Amino acid sequence: MNQELHVVLGTGPAGTTLAEHLLGLGHRVRTVSRGGEPAVPGAEGVAADLTDPAQATAALAGAAVAYHCANVAYERQIEVMPRMQTAVLVGAAAAGARLVVLDTLYPYGPTGGAVMTEQTPWRAVSRKGRMRAELDEAYLAAHRDGRLPVVLGRSADFFGPRVFNSSLGGTVFPAALAGGPVLALGDIDLPHSYSYLPDVAAGLARLGADAAAAGQVWHLPTAAARSTREVHQFVERAVGRPFTVQVLDAPRPWGPFDAAFMSEYAELFYQYEEAQVMDSTAFEARFGQRPTPLADAVTATVDWFRAALAAQA
Repeated sequence: MNQELHVVLGTGPAGTTLAEHLLGLGHRVRTVSRGGEPAVPGAEGVAADLTDPAQATAALAGAAVAYHCANVAYERQIEVMPRMQTAVLVGAAAAGARLVVLDTLYPYGPTGGAVMTEQTPWRAVSRKGRMRAELDEAYLAAHRDGRLPVVLGRSADFFGPRVFNSSLGGTVFPAALAGGPVLALGDIDLPHSYSYLPDVAAGLARLGADAAAAGQVWHLPTAAARSTREVHQFVERAVGRPFTVQVLDAPRPWGPFDAAFMSEYAELFYQYEEAQVMDSTAFEARFGQRPTPLADAVTATVDWFRAALAAQA
């Protein structure tokens, strides 16, 4: 067994899936959250406030690789995420760890439907997009300045096991299994990239394993973009029944999206009003990791939701 310690910050769907994947690779794994419970059996759990440099340093002690998968609610991101970045950089540098950051497409801003590659200019227009771009610049600067090795792995919208809080998550799969209606955002006939969470986790692990990957942005493996309507058709085939779709065509409170959430999300709604296409071929060529075919990923997600809902019942 490889006794290298890999520390995963955040125990949401991404952090939990990554911890499970790293354990499967034979690593020692520590997960860090406010509560401190291990994210998955076999991992060590540590409690820490990741906005506190001292607590982040203690949580990351001994790490060979640190994975920053921690996030906060939309309404707190502008305030909290820069402080979290400062603390995580201090802690990872003190440990002598490589830092892998799970990132979003927000820094690119609207592209007019152009395909996003790692060379796409960063032209964010939203507050949260500009904040993410500033964080990413600071991460890459920390690498350039020799403080520690840092690499960014960008993902499109998540879906997959454990993913409830996404546009292709809790508003789609449970309702589809019950026969609909499901909720969708914006123009569902435009191409839209969706990243399968197990592929994201495997991609982050690859970045953590390869010191030569540091110092740049990588797009994590993501299947070729289809329209959201086509993705829904994959879901229909997997659940074995048709469903109706209710489309939220503007950022207003509706269903599970309450006023507090939508007031913060409105500035990012452009992602569903233009083609949102992410290209991950650079990662695929460099690391030899192909994304799971979309139909297979959807079927596995339906199976997980079916089992989870049965267990709740």
